[in-house]
Amino acid sequence: MTAPFQLAKLPTLSRSTVDRQETLRTNPERLVSRWPGAQVVVLDSRSRTPVREGENVLATRKALTFGDTPPDEAVFLGEWQGVDYWSLPGEPAGEPELLEAEGSWGFAEQIPRYDGELWVDLRAFGDRFDDTSAGLFTTAQSLRNWHRAARFCARDGSPTQRIQFGWATRCEAKGHEEYPRTDPAIICLVHDETGVNGERVLLARQPVWPKGRYSVLAGFVEAGESLEGCVAREIREEVGAEVRDVRYLGSQPWPFPRSIMLGFAARADSSLPLVPADGEIEEALWVARADVRAAFANNGAPTPIGDGDASIMLPGNSSIARVMLEAWAYAESGA
Repeated sequence: MTAPFQLAKLPTLSRSTVDRQETLRTNPERLVSRWPGAQVVVLDSRSRTPVREGENVLATRKALTFGDTPPDEAVFLGEWQGVDYWSLPGEPAGEPELLEAEGSWGFAEQIPRYDGELWVDLRAFGDRFDDTSAGLFTTAQSLRNWHRAARFCARDGSPTQRIQFGWATRCEAKGHEEYPRTDPAIICLVHDETGVNGERVLLARQPVWPKGRYSVLAGFVEAGESLEGCVAREIREEVGAEVRDVRYLGSQPWPFPRSIMLGFAARADSSLPLVPADGEIEEALWVARADVRAAFANNGAPTPIGDGDASIMLPGNSSIARVMLEAWAYAESGA
């Protein structure tokens, strides 16, 4: 009997190996004493980090490069195989050589190279890292984005100071503590009602995306709303479809700037007309499993679908949307 499809692998940015338990970051004596042997993930002003050419690991720096003790802006990321990892701002020196490489959604991107290191961003290149590097980079960028927005207390507007080595802030006026914010968002793969897993999937394109670029539907969870309720509301609002049999698939942090994507699957009647939300969805269409498989085989290039002139490009490798679509595409419909 055909089973409902599940994710076949962890989403790219959900991979991590480091121990990030709270007891490590609340033990200043331990952290300071281990600083001389620690490694630092540096992020430039555009949240890029260096990797050595031909490798899939972060090019970290020795902690002592930044001083004998952790600087005030240092953020502790966790411990792995006896080494502590931190994050700090850092800019490359000199003039870069610009290289062209394949980035997010299969589009070419210019990558700066300095002294044999490529400075890359998480969205476009997160899938190329090993598990440890992916987890460190994702955590570093998540905390960087939060601190950029947390310089003042949300209660009284007073300046804040970092505590717990970057994992909390305390306001100077009243001592209120705040912790890193994560905004929950659902992302749902909707398929038709044929068999267990359907034979067609619902894809949509935002107005700001280039023609041919499609993905599954997503949206932020509202106050007082359940995750399942958000799925039903967002799909209805964005394309006018009513879904049923909503089920959870998996999750992925998405620090652009501070979301966690909660993946779901659901079913809908593909015979009913789609009504794209004005200003939010430019196009929405049902795509056959064979066409999605062909798009995967085409390595991100525009892939013709159906009998017309339409073509699709699938989501980038760093997104949970791609993992969801891949799992569905290679599952059996069960019809």
